[in-house]
This record gives sequence, C-alpha cells and structure tokens, in this order.
Amino acid sequence: MAKTSKVIYKPDPQSTDEYTVIVNSEEFKKWKEGGVSIPLADVVDSFQVFFSGQGAQGLLNKPSKQQLDTVFGTNKDVDVVTIMLEKGREQGSDGVAASTFTGSNVSRGNTSTGGPR
Repeated sequence: MAKTSKVIYKPDPQSTDEYTVIVNSEEFKKWKEGGVSIPLADVVDSFQVFFSGQGAQGLLNKPSKQQLDTVFGTNKDVDVVTIMLEKGREQGSDGVAASTFTGSNVSRGNTSTGGPR
C-alpha cells in the first residue's frame, strides 16, 4: 500500500481556513519535481477536497461550490486539486495503522485485535 500524506493549501497565511487533499507521497514528490506527465489520478488518493475553518485542529468538511469558486476561481475538482498541489505544502502522515483499531467493542471485555476465533 502506498504511503499517503496531506497537501494543505491556505489561501491566506493569517487565516485559519485550510483546504486539504490526500496524496500518494511518492507520486506527489515526482509530480512536484516536474513529472507533470504523471496522471493526477495517480498522485491524489481521490479528488475529494476537504475544508477546515479551524486550522489543523478543526473538523474536515466538504467545501461548497461557492467556497471553491471564491478561493480557487473554479469549482472543477481537477482544477482545484491542481492549484492545491502547485501552491500547497505537504504534511506527512503515517496513514491509518491497523493497530489503531480493535477487533471488537472493548467495553464488552474483548480486547484482542485478532477478531473472532
């Protein structure tokens, strides 16, 4: 499985508004170094853009088309993602580790992560 990270775009350095897209770290680095022939579908995990009005600590929501139009001048996902990749900064992520989840409801007394036996 490819390692993923986030690309965060802040339209204004003084604002807490942040737009985030999930990328494949390796492919993003190649794309950023001039490999623009790499298809965007290989660079991004999905064309889903997330928005937080509270900075890194806030909840991630889906921005409205009007928000995208105002900030990026378009609401087309491909164009928005391209702008974010060009102007945003990458923030590393370890992804979701399998050990983060337990096999069943811990409150029921079973803390094994192996699932049913």
